[in-house]
Amino acid sequence: MPELDVCPVEELPSCAVKIVYAGSLAIGVYNLNGEYYGLEDRCSHDDGPLCEGDFDCDDGVAICPRHGANIDIRSGRALTLPAVESVATYPVRVVDGMVKVEVG
Repeated sequence: MPELDVCPVEELPSCAVKIVYAGSLAIGVYNLNGEYYGLEDRCSHDDGPLCEGDFDCDDGVAICPRHGANIDIRSGRALTLPAVESVATYPVRVVDGMVKVEVG
């Protein structure tokens, strides 16, 4: 599967997110206390920019900036209305100090 370099580990501190692009696909890559997760930057409620909103690092939840839907970054599952459908997730790993997300 194709991988996209996100950034060196030190550029994505704990409780931070970085948005990367693979063509027209935008992915938010999250550091949840040393564990990395990739989440499509698209709220399932209205296709808004999900990963540009707040990140609740205590619960691992992305909060949509448009209408406040909560999405679990680990599973992509919608946790609150108005979102009811899951969002795509992408595997993330660290290789030689570089955070990479699988986009294929």
